[in-house]
Amino acid sequence: MASPTDLDLDDDRSDVYRFVERNGPVAPADVAETLGIDPERFQHQVSILKRDDLVETTDDGRLTVALHHGEAAEHYEAGVRYEIRPSRPADLSGVVGTIREVTSGESYVVAGGVAEQLAYEDTLVRWCPTRCRVVFVATVRDDVVGWVHVAMSEVEELASTAELSLGVMETYRRHGIGSHLLARGVEWAASRGCRKVYNSLPATNERAVEFLTEADWTVEAVRADHYEIRGELVDEVMLARRLD
Repeated sequence: MASPTDLDLDDDRSDVYRFVERNGPVAPADVAETLGIDPERFQHQVSILKRDDLVETTDDGRLTVALHHGEAAEHYEAGVRYEIRPSRPADLSGVVGTIREVTSGESYVVAGGVAEQLAYEDTLVRWCPTRCRVVFVATVRDDVVGWVHVAMSEVEELASTAELSLGVMETYRRHGIGSHLLARGVEWAASRGCRKVYNSLPATNERAVEFLTEADWTVEAVRADHYEIRGELVDEVMLARRLD
């Protein structure tokens, strides 16, 4: 897949990509009309974006970002049937709501920030020169009950690392959902050439720290009194898993 850095070379092409990224799948005519690009120039920009494997056309002729994140996988465990799949634009409110619910009851500093970022940017997936991220979801009857968010660094020297955070609603824990989400996120990071995934958690979130260590993540460092949570100073536990 080509890098979208070429988007910087043409403002119209960049505008088309970002509009599709935020609103897709969307009819080509709606994109051209909204952005005010003449039809011939618009078709050229779409052709280049398709050539570079950045956008694609759905079966009904609409434009969408070419994600290539894999197919949906169905699982059944302990009486619960659920699906793990790449997120869709329609999942935004469900993902943000699930993150907020999970983080309201436990100490997830990074994940809490992810919810606000997604809500502010109004898009789940971003693939552009300054930010690359993907979200996979766990759904029960099409309702989001869990997520994994993987973001590659926009700093060139950190391009081979990715930050991963995930969570599952309390009602749907102990069904293997978290493990499947984690595996999907790690698999995506490895497919993008990352050599390491990492996350940082407050030490008070013992369940999350234990979950990751049992999944072969390693505690790389502990920063004393790094967070202040509910008026108390809390250590930060920095965990990572090597992919090479």
